[in-house]
Amino acid sequence: MNHLHLYLPLALLLAGGFALADGDLRIDGCRIAPESRCPGADLRGANLANQDLSKMDLSGANLAGADLRHARLDLANLEKANLAGANLSRASVQQANLRGADLSGSRLVAIQGWGLFAQGAQFRGADLTGAYLEFSRLSGARMHDVTLEAADLEMAWLSKADLKNADLKDANLQEAKIGEANLENADLTGARKHYATFQATNMQGCKACPSGWD
Repeated sequence: MNHLHLYLPLALLLAGGFALADGDLRIDGCRIAPESRCPGADLRGANLANQDLSKMDLSGANLAGADLRHARLDLANLEKANLAGANLSRASVQQANLRGADLSGSRLVAIQGWGLFAQGAQFRGADLTGAYLEFSRLSGARMHDVTLEAADLEMAWLSKADLKNADLKDANLQEAKIGEANLENADLTGARKHYATFQATNMQGCKACPSGWD
């Protein structure tokens, strides 16, 4: 006999949410569904794995420590949201707005982030191994100690980004715009840099950074 239906309500209660009659999930008053509006919602530690959050307004929301693995966040508004320590591994955040968001210590392994807007976002210590970030806007992002190993950053905007101590081994940086950025002590071993621009970028102590830029 399948007793799953007996345990599901308890699991949702422990997660701070409950299921609606139409099958959607509501957590702390926020309806978890595409295009739902939940600015400033408190979703700390919420289990949102595999949920469709596309086009949701989560601006200023607190998603610290949330489980967003495999979640769909395409075109979502997460401007100035708190995602510190959240797990977004293999989530889709294509063309999502993460401007000024805090993703410190978050896991973004193999995310689908084509055209992501994350200008001025905080990524300190985040793991973006294998992230797909073509055409992403990361200008002015704070990325100390970030892991971008094997990440695809082709044609990404990284101007004025702070990538001190960043791990960019085997990353695809072709045609990326990295002018006036900070690559101090970064590691670009094996990275593809064809047609990337590095004007006025700080490369002190950088491993495998290109020469001839000033």
